[in-house]
Amino acid sequence: MFSTPAGVPSTGMLNTRIVCGTRLSEQAFHDQSALGRCLKVAYGDLPSIELVLFPGGNPGLPAVYNRAIRDAARSPAILLFIHDDVHLLDLFWLDRLHLALEQFQIVGIVGSRQCRPRQPSWAYKDEWFTPEDRENLSGLIAHGAAFPARVDRLGMLGPCKLLDGVFLAMRSATLIDNDLYFDEAFDFNFWDLDFCRRADAKGITMGTAPISILHESIGRLRTEAWSDAFQQYLAKWDGAP
Repeated sequence: MFSTPAGVPSTGMLNTRIVCGTRLSEQAFHDQSALGRCLKVAYGDLPSIELVLFPGGNPGLPAVYNRAIRDAARSPAILLFIHDDVHLLDLFWLDRLHLALEQFQIVGIVGSRQCRPRQPSWAYKDEWFTPEDRENLSGLIAHGAAFPARVDRLGMLGPCKLLDGVFLAMRSATLIDNDLYFDEAFDFNFWDLDFCRRADAKGITMGTAPISILHESIGRLRTEAWSDAFQQYLAKWDGAP
């Protein structure tokens, strides 16, 4: 099991419930995945951390994430939606997450202060993949299979309009009280941008936190599935055919 370190500010004494969808089996998740090994080896003594795992593939992250939100109506928690290929490098990540949730209702690692029409990612301005202006980017993240690894220092921490879905945390009540769920029309692409745009429309605050993670993947843009989801996203938000 998993305990909140001493000195963490009060957030209603909620447990932190880690929600993860994975293609791996439950045993393979714990033995092979970056997140599973971190939770087992580094943070297994913390009883205030819970794990809700959806192993063996799933119909899409929004579907399983929504199931965790609905379950939280009976058992409130801080919900952390996170990818299985994430190493939690920060020994104080739980403290820092609690601190960040005192400032923002939804907390991420990296994102953008801008939300533009027809952008394919928080990191790009437009469908031609023009990089976002550096002053609009926020956060820090490492990429690679092991540390030391390349560190992308994007910009100052602070409020954002869009956050990357690799790590998204919030109190369950924020979602339930605002009727904010993930759109299950998306599966593995654009669900995070869509979620952030709907959160912003409801006046929910979002921002980046000083939490160190190593992400084994850098994402796959321009695949056929990604392109189909992009057109669906544009049709929903920007009136594109």
